[in-house]
Amino acid sequence: MQVSTVTTQLGSVRLSTKQQSSSSSSSSSSSSTVVASNGTAVSDKNTPTSNVPVAPTVAAPEPEIVDPFCNADSPQIITFQDVTSAAFKIRKGVELTPCVKSHFSDLIDMDIYLKKEFLQFTGSFKERGARYALLMLSEEQKKTGVISASLGNHAQGLSYHGWKLGIPVTVVMPLKASLMKIQKCRNYHANVVVQGADMGEAKRIALKMGHDRGLTYINGYDHPHIMSGQGTIGLEIVEQVSDIDAVVVPVGGGGLIAGVATAIKNLSPNTKIIGVESEKCPSFTRALENRGPIFVPNQETLADGLAVPQVGYNAYATTVPLLDKMVVVKEEWIALAILRLVELEKCVVEGAGAAGLAAIMAGHLNEFIGKRVVLLICGGNIDTTMFGKCLERGMAAEGRLQRFTVTVSDGPGGVAKLCNLLASLGVSIKDIMHERAFIRDIHHVEVKVICETRDWEHSKEMRRVLQETYSKVHFYDMPMAISE
Repeated sequence: MQVSTVTTQLGSVRLSTKQQSSSSSSSSSSSSTVVASNGTAVSDKNTPTSNVPVAPTVAAPEPEIVDPFCNADSPQIITFQDVTSAAFKIRKGVELTPCVKSHFSDLIDMDIYLKKEFLQFTGSFKERGARYALLMLSEEQKKTGVISASLGNHAQGLSYHGWKLGIPVTVVMPLKASLMKIQKCRNYHANVVVQGADMGEAKRIALKMGHDRGLTYINGYDHPHIMSGQGTIGLEIVEQVSDIDAVVVPVGGGGLIAGVATAIKNLSPNTKIIGVESEKCPSFTRALENRGPIFVPNQETLADGLAVPQVGYNAYATTVPLLDKMVVVKEEWIALAILRLVELEKCVVEGAGAAGLAAIMAGHLNEFIGKRVVLLICGGNIDTTMFGKCLERGMAAEGRLQRFTVTVSDGPGGVAKLCNLLASLGVSIKDIMHERAFIRDIHHVEVKVICETRDWEHSKEMRRVLQETYSKVHFYDMPMAISE
């Protein structure tokens, strides 16, 4: 179904409720009773007293609010014309981001290009779909305003462009949303509601608020206009890079890959479309196994922008016929990819943005060695605290951050000798702690050290020297990127 056949509904339909039939029972008795607080029936003064217990009245559950544009029974598949229409309408409101050759091309036998969507004003690709969805509203809807649920990037894009277009925006963000992203939305003059344990609960809250206040709900990944807007990235990629063998797209709710795949497969049918998910939130992979979207409980992940518990019905239906491969990457590879992008590309990106590079580094895309691949770096909105954790985890994953325990003499200079030995090797000590109480030999002390080396070869040299010098040395688990 083309989106154009359904967009006319936008002016008259906001949110609908699932109708629930209820039957009323009539009483055969004409006497009136009231229910006391203890649950027994008490007759009024004109009726005989009755001691028959009466069940307390149970309130009927509130009807479930549904989004009329996300229907499992009738998914809407966007077309190439929808994407080109979006490109025309949003061209003056979003950045034409660069797609440049990566330094990784010299390190990996692969011609790699980076589409830098994190250079959008709000730091992610989400601006494209948000602006297009807002522009397609009726005048009445623009005046009343819109609402959505988001972990951050869609909320920022909607808030910023709503502010610029003069459209009131309310965003519901779950409690685990980044504090930085919450504040950014407030800076863009949005009404920010922080409620819900996860995206699923936040969405239910947003749908209810939208229904009660007459606001138009805009799904951040499954609304047809959102998907069409995101697809404009695909148009730009094909124009910026020739002879592309594959495009690697991070996948959360599926709106980005649906739009990009629609654009690229129409312009370059032989180009492979590869999706990447985190192992902590493989919603699309489970949907493929289930042959349809299914709820998947998410775990905490570095790629919080991908943490969507269920892919969109429209996004799934649009993507599946165009998808060539879906891969799932471990969190350690995402952390290492974030580190690599900082060191080699001078790019600060969030976990979702690093997912494509993580898939290549983990060896999931070795069939494209010697070929031209475009990685979509979709966002750069990462908390400074999370950023520091990712860098350290990435260093540990490739063996540059080492942790070991060694038993040394408790006499004068025992710990100093260890420190001098590490310094002579060019090793930097990040943390050191010694323990006396829990070892049997009172003449020795156990020292735990966390230190930084240049690379894995340097770490192996340090390990060898320590084992030659001390009889009791214990190194903790092997670096993930080395052992796998």
